[in-house]
Amino acid sequence: MGYRGRMYGIGDRVLERIQLACPNALHRDIAGVVGMTPDAFSRALNGKRAFSSIELARLADHLDADVHWLITGRPDPHRLVVAARHTFDHETGQRDVPGREADDRVLRDIGLAYRQAYPEPQELPALPESPAQVRRALGARFVRPFAPRLESELGVDVVRVAGLSTAYSFTTGGHPVIALPATGSWFHENWSMAHELGHLARRHHDDSLSESERHNHEMVANAFAAEVLLPRESLESIDWDGLDAAGLADLVWEWGVSTDALARRLKACRGSVPAVVQTWAGHATQRLLRRHWRGDPSGRDEITVRMDAAAQRRFPVSLQEAHLQGIASGALGTGTLAWMLGIDPDALEVDSPLAPEMDIDDLAEALGL
Repeated sequence: MGYRGRMYGIGDRVLERIQLACPNALHRDIAGVVGMTPDAFSRALNGKRAFSSIELARLADHLDADVHWLITGRPDPHRLVVAARHTFDHETGQRDVPGREADDRVLRDIGLAYRQAYPEPQELPALPESPAQVRRALGARFVRPFAPRLESELGVDVVRVAGLSTAYSFTTGGHPVIALPATGSWFHENWSMAHELGHLARRHHDDSLSESERHNHEMVANAFAAEVLLPRESLESIDWDGLDAAGLADLVWEWGVSTDALARRLKACRGSVPAVVQTWAGHATQRLLRRHWRGDPSGRDEITVRMDAAAQRRFPVSLQEAHLQGIASGALGTGTLAWMLGIDPDALEVDSPLAPEMDIDDLAEALGL
């Protein structure tokens, strides 16, 4: 659950968060963690004493609370509350994000890039709520330019970096963002984008969810992705019994999904998996394509081109342009833009304000020499 209900002052919000985070904790113990006496803590909770900034920071850390919310009663518009694409074990039914701790550092860096570029929060764009609406908004044959279409047609930014273990989505300052690991697996990436779009469209981003709620959100997002990429009517239009390996390769290439994902979707929709799909679901998708996809008539190796694109570091052009403008105005340094581009800051050549020249006598006078 989020921060709901009627709220008054900071003390009321601290009490509410205590009830959520550690309802059995003694107030005197919390006071000790914060560095307050029990009496001072009690008076602060009752509005008879103000919390200091360091006390609020310690409380926010101890209670896993948003310090901006503790102070204002409103969530921090720049705070990252993320949804992750969990690893799912089909045998045990367990979901997990084993790389979350390391991923958090990368996500914080991405969030910093947005906060620096867009210090003033904006309104979140209204996203289509159904997969059918998403498909109409993205237009025909959207899978190949999936990320650019998400940005141009829906206002959802797409970031790709090598340091992530899985895909995430979050909003920061009114910007919906999907962050992807750079793996080269374009079919896995397509499913991740559709999955995270489902989280964004259904507003699943809340940091106070129970495990059962998170599990349900994952199921909803996965169903959303399935209907975006493999709508039931498209599956029903195929003569599966007459399809050979070359025909299957063409479909996999066009739909931008793995053979395994296609098999699971067909099982869910039809109750069974066609023989040709069953045969190839046990193999790597690239093997099917290398052996049976008819390919580009020009002879260009489109499979490798597609893999290479899904392995490249990527940040939205609009975000890069916002940083360039900030650098040119003197409001930003070059470090974050260089990080986004994956280059040394000293190698970045950009338009930046010239440092004012100072006469040596003026400098001595300013220093009192």
